[in-house]
Amino acid sequence: MDAWTGHQVPRLPGTGQPLALYDSARGAVHPSRPTGAATMYVCGITPYDATHLGHAATMITFDLVQRMWRDNGHEVRYVQNVTDIDDPLLERAARDGEDWVVLAMRETALFREDMEALRMIPPAHYVGAVESIPAIVGKVRTLVEEGAAYRLDDGTGDIYFDISATPRFGYESNLSREQMLTLSAERGGDPGRPGKRDPLDPLLWRGAREGEPAWDGDSLGPGRPGWHIECASIALDLLGQTIDVQGGGNDLLFPHHECSAAHAERLTGQAPFAQHYVHAGMIGLDGEKMSKSKGNLVFVSRLRADHVDPMALRLGLVADHYRSDRTWTDEVLKTAQQRLARWREAAAYAAGPSGGELLADVRTRLADDLDTPGALAVLDAWADATLAGDNTDPAAPALFADTVDALLGIRL
Repeated sequence: MDAWTGHQVPRLPGTGQPLALYDSARGAVHPSRPTGAATMYVCGITPYDATHLGHAATMITFDLVQRMWRDNGHEVRYVQNVTDIDDPLLERAARDGEDWVVLAMRETALFREDMEALRMIPPAHYVGAVESIPAIVGKVRTLVEEGAAYRLDDGTGDIYFDISATPRFGYESNLSREQMLTLSAERGGDPGRPGKRDPLDPLLWRGAREGEPAWDGDSLGPGRPGWHIECASIALDLLGQTIDVQGGGNDLLFPHHECSAAHAERLTGQAPFAQHYVHAGMIGLDGEKMSKSKGNLVFVSRLRADHVDPMALRLGLVADHYRSDRTWTDEVLKTAQQRLARWREAAAYAAGPSGGELLADVRTRLADDLDTPGALAVLDAWADATLAGDNTDPAAPALFADTVDALLGIRL
C-alpha cells in the first residue's frame, strides 16, 4: 500500500538534542536512545470514516517524534498500518449498503490526502492488514504450535491467545484486573465469552462466518485475523524484534497495545517489545469527548473544504501538550489562525532577534517530551520582538521559518 507524498524538510544548522519521551509502562519521561536507525510503529486508522481531528492530533504527535529524531541525526524507520478489515468497517459498510472494500479504499485515500495537506512526513512503510494476512497466519500458527494459543470448542474456529503465556501481561498499561476487564468489554474485547481460558484472552483468528470476508488460514482454517496480532506481525516483519516507540492514542493503551506487545514478546522471547510506549491524548469538541456515537466528529477534509488553512489546524492541535486530553473549539482555531498570521508577518521581516538562540531554545523545549506549548511560547516571543523592532540578525527570519517547518511541520 502506498503512503502519501512527502515534502522537503529543511536542514537546520548545528546538532539537535536527544529526545526524551514519556513511557506509559514506566510512568515517567526517559531518554529515547535509538541504536542505529530509530524505529517506530504507529497504529493507523480503521477506514470506515473520514480523518477527524483526533486522528490528526495523534499523527502529528508521532510526526514530531520523527522530526526530532531526524534533527538529532537519526535515520528513521517508521511503519504505520491501516486496519482495512475489522468489525467496525464491516458494520459501517453493511449499514450504508456499500462494499467494504470500496469503503476502505475511499477513506484510506482521503486519509492520505489529509496527511499530505497537514504536511506529515510519510512512513517508510504504509501497510494494510489485508495484505499482511499470510504473514499473520504464520505467526498465529506458531503461537498455536507452541501452546500459547488455543481453539475454542464451540465449532466457530476462533483461536485465542493465552495471556498466561506472557507472565508480564499488564506491565504496559499498569491497570488492575478489574480495569482491564472493563476496558476490554468497552474496546472490542469479549471478556464474557464462554470457553475462554481467561476472560482477558484476546482473539487471534476469527473463523469464517457466513456473509463475512475470509481468507485461507492453512491449518487455522478459513477466517480473518484479530486486531492485535495484525499490528504485532507487521511491526515484527518490518522493524525487528524490538522497537524504539510503539505509538497511538491513549485509548489504544489497553487492550490493543498491551496485547500486541504480548504477542510480539511471546513470538520473539524479547521484552520489552518497545522501549517507549507513547500515547497521545484525546480531542474533545466544546467540552465533550469527540466520538462517532455522539455525532460530534470534526473532519479534517470538511475543514479543508471550508478553506481552513491546514497549517492553522496543525498549529491549533499542538497548542497543548500531546499527552493531555484537550478540547477543540472555535476559539482554539481562531487563536491558531492569529498566531499563524503573526508568525508569517514576522518571518517576512528583513531581520529579527538572534536566530541561533531561538533554534536552541525550541530544540530544548521539544526535546523535553515534545513540549509544544513551551516551544510555541519561544516562537511567539521571537515574533513579538521582531514586530516590535528588535531587528539585529538578518539571518534570523529565514531560520525562524525553517525551524517552524523542520521541527513543527508548519510551513509559513
